[in-house]
Amino acid sequence: MKKLINDPKRVVPEMLEGLVAINPSLALLYDETVIVRSDLKTWREEARVAVISGGGAGHEPAHAGYVGQGMLTAAVSGDVFTSPSADSILETIQACATKAGVVLVVKNYTGDRLNFGLAAELARSEGIPVEIVVVADDASFETRHGSVDERRGIAGTVLVHKVVGAAAAAGLNLRDVKAEGDRAAAALGTVGVALSGCTVPAVGKPGFELPADEIEFGLGIHGERGTHRSALGRADEIAAQLTSRLVEDLALGKASRIVLLVNNLGGTPLMELAIVARSTMRQLHSLGVCIERAWCGTFLTAIDMIGCSLSIMKVDSGRLARLDAPSSAPAWVATPATTIEGAVRRVSIPTPRRPPDRASSAGPSQIPFLGIALHGVATALLAAETRLTALDQAAGDGDLGISMSRAAHAILADLDRLSAEPVATALGNLSQLLRRAIAGSSGPFYAVGLSRAVAALKQTGPSPLMWATAFESGCNAIAELGSAARGDRTMLDALYPGAEAFRAALQSGAPWTEALASAALAAEDGARKTAKLLPRRGRSRYLGERAIGLPDPGAEAVAVWLKAIAGAASDFPSA
Repeated sequence: MKKLINDPKRVVPEMLEGLVAINPSLALLYDETVIVRSDLKTWREEARVAVISGGGAGHEPAHAGYVGQGMLTAAVSGDVFTSPSADSILETIQACATKAGVVLVVKNYTGDRLNFGLAAELARSEGIPVEIVVVADDASFETRHGSVDERRGIAGTVLVHKVVGAAAAAGLNLRDVKAEGDRAAAALGTVGVALSGCTVPAVGKPGFELPADEIEFGLGIHGERGTHRSALGRADEIAAQLTSRLVEDLALGKASRIVLLVNNLGGTPLMELAIVARSTMRQLHSLGVCIERAWCGTFLTAIDMIGCSLSIMKVDSGRLARLDAPSSAPAWVATPATTIEGAVRRVSIPTPRRPPDRASSAGPSQIPFLGIALHGVATALLAAETRLTALDQAAGDGDLGISMSRAAHAILADLDRLSAEPVATALGNLSQLLRRAIAGSSGPFYAVGLSRAVAALKQTGPSPLMWATAFESGCNAIAELGSAARGDRTMLDALYPGAEAFRAALQSGAPWTEALASAALAAEDGARKTAKLLPRRGRSRYLGERAIGLPDPGAEAVAVWLKAIAGAASDFPSA
């Protein structure tokens, strides 16, 4: 497993040094793997309750990312997934303690409970007042009132950090800070799902393997397996399972007031987290639950595990005020103090519409096979999606297959209208349709090519050669927009040979069907030859010679749809 590290034994201290280097508000305590507020000496003069948390590394940005005004005073780090020693915790207590005392926020894992508990006992023997808030938010078990050992402390710990830190910053005494922390922890539930194991740097391989069609449900944050496995389903289905477990665990009902934390376990894109957040919030709103605040991002991880967790904390006005209180901790993301409504907000801004293009409407009559040709193009692109995706993954960004699929679905959805319109109007509308449906780079290219072709049709007489002129005009427009030429290993290396073969066949007196067949064969040959070309445009140019051996995906797509048009024409020889 590839890792951006120097020495597995130095991962934690070097990581902490990096965090301190980029965050002026943080500092390292002595030579320990302990992060403290950089203003610790000044802060001690305020004589407020210190809040200390920590645990094994590998959960970044926790715990060091939550050190700052309004949250933690210090975070003690052990090795990856290993509790810090009692001595290290004790030294941190001694460095941070004032006469107001110290609250330790501890996740319910055996190592953390033992080491933080021992350090607290030793500190008390020195006369330092210490209280402990234990977070056991793991809701993956069937009963909320299971044994203490069952309910681990996981991502919801971040919310407890915020509540306890804000209470301490407000000047509450030690007993009251602990009481707020205990109540917050009791009002909290978290459950997670993994799509992969995680890789401890010193081990170099995932802690467990998952088949491609399975997920691990109810896992902790140390790479351990979950409570059970189930089949991989749609995001809505997975989010529903997680949400239902939390609703049951916390006994949520209509008018329950909660906050929601959608957490990345390490390797999950924000795109997928947002989809999970959408599903979760819809389900909660359907139950009448009031979502006072919601956060979505990377808060407490299991190194590089692909997956997410949901945390829900029941709130009242007092606890909500603690969550809204300001904090300078670098990893805490504040949100507007506004209840989140159920409906997705949409803004509609009226835009002026152009009058109908009368010249286009008065153009040539609809050619008989246009509807069948467009249906054939859409069908062929859908069938080629997997192949085009694989080609684009090897030479580009991998989105061509899905882009062509979106184009195909858009064509099929609008096929009746396009088939009934005059051809120039239909092609003009097809240009707009593809511009909106495809996006990426292909969308503008196809849109401008069709737009230029329509302009050429309006200027030429209704003869077979007008289609050759329109075809060539479209090619030239794409070349101009992309600053590309034939031989650059792009879609033009299929388009230009197709256009030339089309004109040559028509000029030799060949019928329409044969001219299109010649164009399709020439485009197919041009696309195949791109495998020998050095890329000079598009994303494949970054690969240089490594792209040689595979045809250009864009050129292959041209060959696909042009062959489909030729096939439609052969079925309608009267066209």
